[in-house]
Amino acid sequence: MSNPFPQVKRILLKLSGEALMGDDPYGIDAPVLQTVADEIAAIGRLGIQLGIVVGGGNIFRGLKAGQLNIGRVAADHMGMLATVINTIALAEALRAQGCEARILSAIQMESITEPFSRERAVGYLEGGAIVHFCAGTGNPFFTTDTAATIRALEIDADVLLKATKVDGVYDADPVIHPEARFFGRLTHREVLEKNLRVMDMTAISLAMEHGLQIAVFNLRKPGNIERFIRGEPVGTLITGEKT
Repeated sequence: MSNPFPQVKRILLKLSGEALMGDDPYGIDAPVLQTVADEIAAIGRLGIQLGIVVGGGNIFRGLKAGQLNIGRVAADHMGMLATVINTIALAEALRAQGCEARILSAIQMESITEPFSRERAVGYLEGGAIVHFCAGTGNPFFTTDTAATIRALEIDADVLLKATKVDGVYDADPVIHPEARFFGRLTHREVLEKNLRVMDMTAISLAMEHGLQIAVFNLRKPGNIERFIRGEPVGTLITGEKT
């Protein structure tokens, strides 16, 4: 099917690992995985070129590994491998719906995934495959937010979609602080100056430097990705300097 929304040709979708565990304390919740796959498959069928980065926090969070007496570098490597598990699960859920899914890894593991290269990724995207980028950047000390930003820039994505459990960006956690202020639109600089915890500062700085738009939205509301693509006001849009 041809893309009915030519203003958005190519998207990088960033999912947290926690988005796959639903209300479970750990791991992957099967109904949630299916729901996420349904949303993604619907976008793929619109003809939108779609890349995906999934975190690994539902399995292992490297920043909290000190209590296990694991050093930061080893912990980050473990976190990268957790993203591979999540990516394989999501890719398989999409394949079950008839979608072509390709997995490209920043860490060499050719019996399981293909090695990442920009040329391979763009070729698959242009051929209609949903391309999954896993294992972060392949380097410690970088979050999957930063990996998603780098991949979005490498594939020339029109926008980076950051899926969350709330409606967008607030000045405080709206779950804990119901009075928190919602922002419908921000600049990258405002995110940095206000120290809003949308993504890590490295990711926001990279996006600002290269003019990458970021949309933060609630994944738990079905249809939100398509609403954004249609141009409806969904979540928070982070762009360059306001004019």
